[in-house]
Amino acid sequence: MGFTTTVSPVVEFGLRAIGIWPGSPRSMLYRIYWTISLSLAQIFQFKFIVTCIKTNNFPNLVDSVSTSLPYSLLCLKLIILWLNQRLFNDILTSISRDWRNCNSTVYNMRIMTNKANLSHRCSMLIISVYFMAVIVYISVIIEFNNINVDSVEKELFLKMQFPFVYEFFPVYEIVMFVQFVQLLSNASVIGMLDALVITLILHVSGQIDIVCRGLLELFSGKREYKDATSAIIRKHQDIIVLSDNIENLFSYIALLQFLTNTLVICGIAFAIVTSIQTHQGYALLLKSLFFYIAITLEAFIFCFAGEHLSNKSRSIANTAYEALWYNAKPSESRILLILMLRSQKRLTLTIGKFDDLSLEVFADILKASASYVSVLLAMF
Repeated sequence: MGFTTTVSPVVEFGLRAIGIWPGSPRSMLYRIYWTISLSLAQIFQFKFIVTCIKTNNFPNLVDSVSTSLPYSLLCLKLIILWLNQRLFNDILTSISRDWRNCNSTVYNMRIMTNKANLSHRCSMLIISVYFMAVIVYISVIIEFNNINVDSVEKELFLKMQFPFVYEFFPVYEIVMFVQFVQLLSNASVIGMLDALVITLILHVSGQIDIVCRGLLELFSGKREYKDATSAIIRKHQDIIVLSDNIENLFSYIALLQFLTNTLVICGIAFAIVTSIQTHQGYALLLKSLFFYIAITLEAFIFCFAGEHLSNKSRSIANTAYEALWYNAKPSESRILLILMLRSQKRLTLTIGKFDDLSLEVFADILKASASYVSVLLAMF
């Protein structure tokens, strides 16, 4: 199967739906829709949180905070992306240029195609996990309402405090349908943005593989030295610029992700532990478990992307050393010193310019969440 871009069709559709894809018609209308939709949802969610604080309803407080923070994070993500539209356009332009230039050799085309294939599969997998989490979450709520059909107050998909009475037909059904649509659309957008991060990192990874291949061929006599040297230098510089653009776009998103995911994972873990003690523990456990997997996956994706980019950037210096530079003239092999020195500065994603994203950071998130759960259990 041939590809012409690393960005999968489902990710492109999602980017058009949030009004950030370049040249997309009605992008302003999409932005207005998401602004109004998320703003209203956040108002009602925060009103419920305030009510829980006033009534000292601790379990509902933790549950509502866990479901409202992903909405807040999504809203902030969209704002950051909209404000950095030009930077995002530059990233897509770089990707398109790389695909136009990859037809020089069969090997380069094979690398790009393999990365695109992997990117498309990862995108579908990530979005499917979020979609499945929403379906399970909704199914458990519906089953819970069916069991407690005589209950005066029916449970909603999302805990909200409305300025009107919603427990009666057909208002309750309308509210549930709107929340169902919003849950699916928001989960799909969250999964799409996570898939976008993986897509961009895989594209950079493919470009680094092309540079490494070019370095090995540079002193093997397969390519003209002067042309190959200039091509490798330009390609390496393009990789650095593209990586810096991705870092600038997602740096503060990663910071918000780090803060909110720690709290959300903590809240969901608390709900899982406390649900075991209830008479409907298995249903509540199933609802929280898939939600926990989705949120943990979101944190893992960002940390894995930073770790993979850092490790991949080191391979340029290693490949330069492994090349047959000792068979070349000193004037010809001198270019490797520049590449090796420049490669000492790793390409990476950071948490708001404070710290590098890595699997160690992901472990710290889980450890911090576990510590907070212990405190919440002591308070409960």
